[in-house]
Amino acid sequence: MEIVNKVIKISWKYRIIFAIGTAFFYTLLLWTFDYFSEEKLYSINSLIFQGLFFGIFFGIGFPYVSEKFAGKFSEKMGMKIKPELELNEEIEIEGPANLFRGIEGVGGKIFLTNKKLIFKSHKINIQKGQTDIEYSTIREIVKRKTGKLIDNGIRIIMNNGKEYDFVVNERDLWFEKITERLNKKTQYNNV
Repeated sequence: MEIVNKVIKISWKYRIIFAIGTAFFYTLLLWTFDYFSEEKLYSINSLIFQGLFFGIFFGIGFPYVSEKFAGKFSEKMGMKIKPELELNEEIEIEGPANLFRGIEGVGGKIFLTNKKLIFKSHKINIQKGQTDIEYSTIREIVKRKTGKLIDNGIRIIMNNGKEYDFVVNERDLWFEKITERLNKKTQYNNV
């Protein structure tokens, strides 16, 4: 089973609102520089033209290009990520994820196998490699907000107190699947 990376499509209404807002704030920024400088840097026509161009490019053009190419790029990168498995270990669930290692959000994939949780980074990171987390070493898993705003994070707290912060799509589904594996390990240990 693969939990896929969803490409968020932005409606034209929001693109236009974003374009107008971006144009306004960019024009205001240029005008502020012009106002506080000793020389006049921009004419009114120049400010309006630059603001409109910037707003159209970032409000309409940039999201269009992102939708067309970002999904294909991330999909190709994700297909190449294969973890190093132990003998008789099988991947049950996989999907794109980020793992915070210090201040870097390392991009890659998260895998749930029949033996452990694995995070394997892709090649475009400063910190690369594979992180293996045995289910038996996990004390608890909690839902968290990324940047205290977005409900897409999970925190895995180890028996020794170490914490791993992940950013995933379908957070509730990942939370459920990891919790299932933790409960299975607890049942086997109690028997």
